[in-house]
Amino acid sequence: MQTAGPVAVMQPRPDLDSMAYGQPYSAPQPVVVANNGGGAIAALSNSFASSPAPMPVGYAAPMTVRNGASYHLDAGDKLRVVVYGQEGLTNSYSIDAGGSITMPLIGAVSARGRTTAGLAGEIAARLRNGYIREPSVAVEIETYRPFFILGEVLAPGQYPYVPNMTVESAVAIAGGFSPRAKRDVVTVTHTENGGSMRAVVPLGTPLNPGDTVFVGERWF
Repeated sequence: MQTAGPVAVMQPRPDLDSMAYGQPYSAPQPVVVANNGGGAIAALSNSFASSPAPMPVGYAAPMTVRNGASYHLDAGDKLRVVVYGQEGLTNSYSIDAGGSITMPLIGAVSARGRTTAGLAGEIAARLRNGYIREPSVAVEIETYRPFFILGEVLAPGQYPYVPNMTVESAVAIAGGFSPRAKRDVVTVTHTENGGSMRAVVPLGTPLNPGDTVFVGERWF
């Protein structure tokens, strides 16, 4: 299983921090935030309860967005930005609620909706405009934004996203199905670039960062 996030590099990439500092970088472990009965979890649960039923999709082509070079960044993603030869600029940056990261010298840079390659190019262009003559910039995803799982699971809440995970593995992370759960299909809401799509999908459907999984209750 692939565990590293997509990488955008303006020139061939060995280990980013080895080039910048001469030593490897080890990302911190993300923290699980469990459901406490309020806040974002409660708001999401209420939205599912009040929304009309989603339309099922064909199982042969489930809803998915690949987490590769075409992955689009959004709030909650944590990035590792390396500007070669510039220790003061090389750092980890989280995308804020406004969809931007804030760097020394150039300030806020819009990241929402960009790929890692697109963001690296934008940072390089900003630095080239009066700061660094020929900047070399690389961007990689250090931690994806979390996913939510609600409804008939034993531990609903917000969890760190793991690359290549499926709906089934998300259910396992949340402690498995409750005794009343409908176990064959679930509802997944995917949001990207300001729009959202909700569909009924089988358990083998790939899950994406920021998705919300809702496990319904069976009636028999």
